[in-house]
Parts: sequence; C-alpha cells; structure tokens
Amino acid sequence: MKKVRWGILSTANIGRTQLIPAIFRAANAEAAAIASRGSKVYGAAEELGIPKAYESYDDLLEDPEVDAVYIPLPNHLHKEWVIKAARKGKHVLCEKPLALDAAEAEEIVQVTKECRVKFMEAFMYQLHPQHDRVREIIRSGEIGDVKLFKSSHSFNLANQDDIRLKKEMGGGAMYDVGCYSIHAIRHVLCSEPIEVFAGAELDPKTGVDLSSFIHVKMENGVTGLFDCSFEMTGRNEYEVVGTKGTIKVPYAFRPDRNGHIGHVVVTTNFGERIEKIEGDIYKLEVEHFSQSVINDTSLIYPGSESIKNMRVIEACYQSIESGCSVKLK
Repeated sequence: MKKVRWGILSTANIGRTQLIPAIFRAANAEAAAIASRGSKVYGAAEELGIPKAYESYDDLLEDPEVDAVYIPLPNHLHKEWVIKAARKGKHVLCEKPLALDAAEAEEIVQVTKECRVKFMEAFMYQLHPQHDRVREIIRSGEIGDVKLFKSSHSFNLANQDDIRLKKEMGGGAMYDVGCYSIHAIRHVLCSEPIEVFAGAELDPKTGVDLSSFIHVKMENGVTGLFDCSFEMTGRNEYEVVGTKGTIKVPYAFRPDRNGHIGHVVVTTNFGERIEKIEGDIYKLEVEHFSQSVINDTSLIYPGSESIKNMRVIEACYQSIESGCSVKLK
C-alpha cells in the first residue's frame, strides 16, 4: 500500500502524544521527519522512532521525501507556516484554530488553493462515527424537531506559564476549546450561526478569556448554548434537545479518553438507551487525510468550512469586547 510520508513541525506535546503515534497506527502513512528549533529534536526523533530530524522548520520543508506536514505550532504561527509549507508543495494538516481571525484564515485557504495542495484544519473529533449516528437519529425524527444544542468543553489549566494563557500567541479558552463547540453545532445540525452573544471571565493579568459563555442563533431556528473554560473540571460533551427527546454525547470531543468508545445516549418518552460506538479519532484523521493525498479526493472538512468557523470565533470575541450581540453575514 502506498504511504504518505509525514513531517512534523515542532515537538509539541499533542504531536508527540497523539498525532505521531496515530501516524504509526495508520495503514497509509509513515512518520518521515520531525523539526524543532534546537538540538532537542534529535532526542525526540530517537524517542519517537522518526528517521530524520531537522533543527529548523525550513530545512524540513526542503526535504523532497516529505509529502505532507502536520503543524501543531502556537496559534499565532499557523498562518506563516501553513503558507510556507504550501509554497514548498507540502500538503498540510494544521491544528485548530486555523488562524487568529477570518482574514488570516481566508489568506491561508487561498494560498493552499493556489499551490494546489491538500489542506485541513485538525478537528480530529469529527472523524468519530458517533457524530454520523447522531445526525442519523436526528433525521429519523426520533427526538422530534431540534430546538436546542448545548455544548461544554473545559479543563483546569494549572500551568500559569502555558502558551494558551499568552494573548499575543493566540491564547484563550475560545480559541483552544470553544472552537470545538462552534464546529460541532455547525457539523451536527448542518446549519450556520447568524448571531452570537458572548461573555467571558478574563484573566486580569493577560487579558485572555479563561471562561467564555456563548448564546448562538442558527439560521435553521435552533438555539445554541456553549461554555468553554480553562478553570473548570474536564468536560467534552454536547446535547441535542428536540420536541420528543434528547441525544447526549458525553465523550464528544475526546472519545480517545474513554478507550476510543463514544456514547450516544438517546432519551424519549419510551425510555433511554446508550449506543456505544468505537473510533480511533487521530488514526482516522491521519488515514482520511493521507488517502485524500494518495487518491486526490476531497477532504471531509475543506478550507471554506474553516473560514466559516473562524468567522464565528471572531464574532464571539467581538461580542465579548463590545458587550453586544454580533450578527454574521
């Protein structure tokens, strides 16, 4: 089987613990190279079993034996390195959020199109089959007409030096975990937000949002209520509320923390059932992207969708700053 040769830009924890191991589990991918700024990259390459190591990102992008790159760099560096990679002819999987605002996202997507490379923002959770099942149940009419979508994504960030608390680097709960809930309502309901109202608890030292609370009006009439936080216990869930019942997904964004098993909990007047659905989200993400490269097929989440998601994130931050609701075009 043909395999896509992956390069990883940085020794960031998410790459070391999640994406790189998933490349090794994938049938159509191999980890060819890793880059970091400094000699520590050699130890990381040896530890991870990656054959090539580079002390600069640019050197990795010059490697003709690298087909695609994974970018888990801090948020404020995404635009620079996605564009550089695309211009070197590398396909790009970039961690979320794609950019710091919609204008950056539009520029990134335009360059990747011009360079004719595959590009996808890494919302890995969407590849888990539990979400297809949720949409199937909604379409069946079992829970009636959908009226409300609630979502929560949080964890307690103890490290005060974490880059996610640095405003200049794209820190903040909305960027880091709120983006999942915004993606989820769009992805599950196949509809777009038309207005948002958001409030936040801001860090008095850094100005980043430690917790954000969002009210969303969707074009299909559904209301969305989200919260995201760096100062609450770990949650990664959503709930779809209809006129006849509810669907709860308690391991929506990180089913890998539940042994890759997603739960779809359906409650109606006839009782409750739990459907357990398995899926290795990081492996599925790597295999989906790699197969798109190999077969030159479309990706599940094109750049145009990333731009839409970024517009909603931007509107939420505008609402936090202004204290007013913000309408989306």
